[in-house]
Amino acid sequence: MKTLKITLSLFIIFSTAVGFAQDDTDDFHTVAISIPAVALVDIEPAGSKNLTLDFVAPLEAGDPLTDPADNTSLWLNYSSIKSAALTTNTVSVRLDAVLPGVDINVTAAAASTSVGDGDLGAVTSAAVTLTTLDQTIVSGIGSSYTGDGQNAGHNLTYSVDGATTGTAN
Repeated sequence: MKTLKITLSLFIIFSTAVGFAQDDTDDFHTVAISIPAVALVDIEPAGSKNLTLDFVAPLEAGDPLTDPADNTSLWLNYSSIKSAALTTNTVSVRLDAVLPGVDINVTAAAASTSVGDGDLGAVTSAAVTLTTLDQTIVSGIGSSYTGDGQNAGHNLTYSVDGATTGTAN
């Protein structure tokens, strides 16, 4: 209660002094705000940077290998604050090396709406067959964030087609 009385007393003293002051009763100042451009990408869950897709050996002579089951265990998370020079950001994928006779495909699902906010962009509608060239899987990302961890951002589906030509070893 003492603090309130002291504050109130100072306000009354300040109010009565305003009438005698030479300055105006208002003033202006500039506040500068700086927001850095950000483009951070992560694959979750943590520690799962290696993905294994195992072909299934045939049980009968003359039958082909069976392609691995699709893998949906990984999530794409990102934080994006676009720069003045860029209107949007993108996420692209590629392989370091291609295995002849085997196509590795990745599909990004629409962003989870349970977390995150902003302009999360649009996913490529079809599976992207990975090559050594960059290919966009999410485009039109504005200032946004997907949330962090599993079940946040875009669920990634990896699938494999091939190994029936006998060229994969």
